[in-house]
Amino acid sequence: MDTPAGLSLWLKRELVGPVAIEFDALAVSEGGANDAVSDLNAFWMATDPAVRDGSVFAKKRSGAFAGYDDLETYYVGIGGNRNTTTRFRRYVAQPGNRPLLPGHDLKGAENLLVPNRWTHVRLIADGRAIAVERDGRRIFELDDAEPYRRGWFALRTTKSHLRIRNLRIGKP
Repeated sequence: MDTPAGLSLWLKRELVGPVAIEFDALAVSEGGANDAVSDLNAFWMATDPAVRDGSVFAKKRSGAFAGYDDLETYYVGIGGNRNTTTRFRRYVAQPGNRPLLPGHDLKGAENLLVPNRWTHVRLIADGRAIAVERDGRRIFELDDAEPYRRGWFALRTTKSHLRIRNLRIGKP
């Protein structure tokens, strides 16, 4: 993923939980035009409640981050805001409202992206147990009383260059 603007790559098939999504990612810093180490983002269990079947593909989206506010989805942004924050959110399909719970906004070098170093990410939606793991360490967890049990998955970035490998989707 090498892009000068917002870009989300969606898996075409819908996922049904319980599910664990795993992949390795590398933030490229090799002097290229988009080699800003930033924004390893993902949406999972994403649906559009305005659409009868919930499909995220029913509406054209520009790639602008605010264009995803109308989804119900889990979101993680590792190295967001030009590699200054790592955040987890549960989107509630309300434009302009991206709830951020205490403890779900991490700072510090140990939570950010390291240039040219592979990191392993695991996204979990197992009933009420929602979690994000990075390099074997659980960095976020949520006991969701009304969990999103089905939906689509996307990797997202903006103004950056990422390499992705070893994508696997299975049971937690």
